[in-house]
Amino acid sequence: MSMKISARFQRGNPYIVYEKMQNGHAATLNIGEGTGLLSSSVSTPEKTTSEQQITISDTGGSGMWVSGREGGGLPWEEVARLLLTDPNVGLPPREVITRRQLVGYNEFSETEDDPMWKKYLGQFKEPLILLLLASSFVSLCMGQFDDAVVITLAIVIVATVAFTQELRTDKALEELKKQVPATCMCLRDGNLREYQARELVPGDIVHLSIGDRVPADLRLFESADLSIDESSFTGETEPAPKFSNITGTSTYSTSGSMGNLAYMGTFVRTGRGKGIVISTGEKSQFGELFRMMQEEEAPRTPLQKNMDELAKKLSIFSFCFIGVVFILGLYQSIPIHKIFNIAVSLAVAAIPEGLPIVVTMTLCLGIRRMAKRSALVKGLHTVETLGCVTTVCSDKTGTLTKNEMTVTSIVTSEGDECHVTGVGYSTDGEVVFESGYSELANEAVTKLLETGAVCNNAQIVGGQLLGQPTEGAILAAALKHGIFNARDKYQRLEEFPFKSETKTMSLKVRNKKTGEVEWLVKGSVEAVLRMCSHYHQNMAILPLSQEKQHQILSSSLERGRLGLRVIGIARGASSSELSYMGMLGIMDPPREGARSSVTTLQSTGVNVKMVTGDAQETACAIAQAVGLRVRPGTVFSGDQLDSMDERMLLGLVQDATVFYRVSPRHKVRIVKALQECSEIVGMTGDGVNDVVALKRANIGISMGKMGTAVSKEAADMILNDDDFTTILSAIEEGKCIFHNITNFVQFQVSTSLVALSLIALSTLLGLPSPLNPMQILLINVIMDGPPALTLGMEPIDDDVKVQPPRDTKKDLITKKLIRNCIISASVIICGTLWVFRSEMMDGVVTARDTTMTFACFVMYDMFNAMSCRSDSKSVLEIGITSNWYLFVALTATFVCLMGVVYLPFLQWVFQTESIYLIDWLYLTCLTSTVLIVSELRKFFDRRLEYSSAVISSRGFLSFKKPSKSLWMDAV
Repeated sequence: MSMKISARFQRGNPYIVYEKMQNGHAATLNIGEGTGLLSSSVSTPEKTTSEQQITISDTGGSGMWVSGREGGGLPWEEVARLLLTDPNVGLPPREVITRRQLVGYNEFSETEDDPMWKKYLGQFKEPLILLLLASSFVSLCMGQFDDAVVITLAIVIVATVAFTQELRTDKALEELKKQVPATCMCLRDGNLREYQARELVPGDIVHLSIGDRVPADLRLFESADLSIDESSFTGETEPAPKFSNITGTSTYSTSGSMGNLAYMGTFVRTGRGKGIVISTGEKSQFGELFRMMQEEEAPRTPLQKNMDELAKKLSIFSFCFIGVVFILGLYQSIPIHKIFNIAVSLAVAAIPEGLPIVVTMTLCLGIRRMAKRSALVKGLHTVETLGCVTTVCSDKTGTLTKNEMTVTSIVTSEGDECHVTGVGYSTDGEVVFESGYSELANEAVTKLLETGAVCNNAQIVGGQLLGQPTEGAILAAALKHGIFNARDKYQRLEEFPFKSETKTMSLKVRNKKTGEVEWLVKGSVEAVLRMCSHYHQNMAILPLSQEKQHQILSSSLERGRLGLRVIGIARGASSSELSYMGMLGIMDPPREGARSSVTTLQSTGVNVKMVTGDAQETACAIAQAVGLRVRPGTVFSGDQLDSMDERMLLGLVQDATVFYRVSPRHKVRIVKALQECSEIVGMTGDGVNDVVALKRANIGISMGKMGTAVSKEAADMILNDDDFTTILSAIEEGKCIFHNITNFVQFQVSTSLVALSLIALSTLLGLPSPLNPMQILLINVIMDGPPALTLGMEPIDDDVKVQPPRDTKKDLITKKLIRNCIISASVIICGTLWVFRSEMMDGVVTARDTTMTFACFVMYDMFNAMSCRSDSKSVLEIGITSNWYLFVALTATFVCLMGVVYLPFLQWVFQTESIYLIDWLYLTCLTSTVLIVSELRKFFDRRLEYSSAVISSRGFLSFKKPSKSLWMDAV
């Protein structure tokens, strides 16, 4: 479709007027910054006042937007003219349809979900899975159909479980998205009614009232006591006052927020307003952050890297093993084709097909346990990564705090001091008197809070605030003190709302019972004192002296230094002769349990940093309240970060504890700097300003209740209860998961070493095979099955909880693990060969010989599974039945073994025969040696660790607290 374009240039700024050929209707398009198609299709001459006729093709792009900076710098009348809209009438329906065809819906173009089959196939792209697929293919080509079936079945189980868990998480995320409001009040064709927010177009007229969420970027043209909560953008706890006149960038934010603009996703706290839609969808301020988030690529998790490295090493090991066996076979003059079959078969057997199943099942179990603890984890590997986190960068507002202003301190004019318990706008809490309860003190506090509750326009409905947070905090404090329906006692006569010039709110009321008329005033302490001539003292009214004023101001200043917003309250018969009643200290306090969680994290080697857009005083006060170290050289502002180069930032970022007045760009820079220092970073946040950092961090953690939809989309984990303490639980879970995975790997590697060694030795030395093929297959099914899987279900160990974050540079298979595996495997190999050799005294392999050898091998692995539950603790200390799943699995394994030995049909299949009770006693004593040797090895390891700790402490070196089990052994 062709359009005739008229370009008009004013002071070098181009604007486009297009005429649609169908109806001749004109509209103005801005082709300034970020205008898409038109900006690239229209040449912009230097300063001129001429008009040019240009013809372009409408290929779906458009520039019908006014950026926030441009809209805020122009009178609203000019913005309305540029967008060809009438604020009193709105757009006609036909024009709305036309503009929507050009600009699209007011939503974000999310990446289209892959079909189910593609998601399922995506589970097969991990290197270890690909290695197992290759192993299965080789087995199939060599005619070893049993191995091929077992390996393929293992792969299918892994893919299916991971796919099912991913679908379950996607469904939970969809439920979270449904909670986002999606309607607004819009004026069109002179009629005001409710529309879906996604239907808005530039030029629409939106009406805002208390409780509304702003549906698009608006240029306000009418404002009545309007204040908007922009904490999701700026981190500011206090709502931003809004007005319609031209303004520069506001001083209360570093994110470019302007006083005459309302931004998409923010929340109307008080008043009402009207605005012109200037930007929608991805062109909004919200959309810019959304695009930044999409451009950031989430890093691979440490466990994924470990599994990749393991697959690589297993591949190298397989080829090396084939080469060694091939050379030995040639030395033994074994035919080449036979050597090749043996070598390849053993190499395939060396690959632990059970490992992906156990890892997947362990991670799924961790996700389910986290769900019970109010945390929704998106990806399987996310849970384990939490155990590697070395630094948590936490947003303040809504994360460490509840984003609900709360009265925490009360000082009456008599000097009585109280603190208020409870957080937020609920009635949970009480007023506690510092110097003990007295009737006079209680009466003074009651009168003070009643005055604050009446001189108040906020409402708390079902725990939700409608109104200013400061007024909501005062109202909640009154409710905690048992003051209900205080406003019903008075009739409002006149109100002077709070203004920045007066810094007070005044209310004239009449007592319905006595008919007495009074003025009630609240505001900054300095402003209130200027209106006071007296003060209350023990229910008497005394003249307010200069000394008393100085005392009150000193007390107010002291609380201000602690990050409190101090509100003075007074009342009296005349607005110019009031009696001072006291002051309230208000802040957005730390959540209950936040300090203990931060302290516990720090004690386990995890650094905690606060990253907020709030002011320095408030940030430092909250940081100290939650236990962060605040001292010179640890607190930095966004402006200071701008003045630093990358080298300087890398030098100080690890020691810093508080970053204040930071923008989304600063947050990402902090996260990247920490990652450059080899830190595994967990980033928490709930606002739009956090999304890019959430995506960039190793673990992005969003709030489920207070978090914005886009922050939930960017995060790897969502805290459904918005509680910082849940992060501590998640980190403990991550440590436990990796601990269980290493336990399984130790068991799997030792079992594989035994199987490979037995077969390789017997083949290369020309001895008969101690086990027949069906017995080997059953061992793979039994021992790679339930017992191995249940090692991943070990409950969280208290000693593991307090361990420092694991070093992600270390491989999954460490030197200590290899040593442990070799010790256990050596015991099993020697014992199994001893049984086989002692039974085969006549040189002929009988059914009894293979039965005894088979039973010996299985029982060895059962005891080995018990010893692999921990690499440092005794089985007796852990408790034999503490892992009930393993206990059941081992019982089932023994029952299966008995069936193979005694049931006639299974005897025929597996070529076994019945053995005697004395044989079982003999095998039990022999096979338990692997557990005994393992217990001795753990004991000597603990003694060595204890000796090293004592030597280090005496040498004034770093002293690591030994585990509880270590101390028990020492005693």
